[in-house]
Amino acid sequence: MAEEPERNWEGREAAFPDVARPNIKPLHRVGADSRPHLAQTTFDRHELSRILTTYGRMVAVGEWRDYALDFLADAAVFSIFRRASEMPLYRIEKRPRLKNRQGQYSVIAHGGLVLKRGHDLAQVLKVFDKAILKALTV
Repeated sequence: MAEEPERNWEGREAAFPDVARPNIKPLHRVGADSRPHLAQTTFDRHELSRILTTYGRMVAVGEWRDYALDFLADAAVFSIFRRASEMPLYRIEKRPRLKNRQGQYSVIAHGGLVLKRGHDLAQVLKVFDKAILKALTV
């Protein structure tokens, strides 16, 4: 039977298999696996689509101008701004830990007031429907 060639830490065949090397592990790997995997809460494609549809309507009437996405360990946050240099007007949060309690989705106003919370994102985003109608009639 043929011996299997010695392999380096990348899985490639070692260049000098006869040379004794200390057991050294690399500090990091270059490529797609280089970042350590941290648990993050994210919006899925359908949730993000609903949020961006609402956001687009308010941008079209001139109420909102910028947004930011934050993916944290315990929450995903979509922040809405009137101007880029301000504090967010609203935050749309997804907190899966609250799924079995009040609901994992919430809309929070500038001062921290929870405007709506629930299990269904479409229902929670209806809090902005009145704002859209008001902006269109003015």
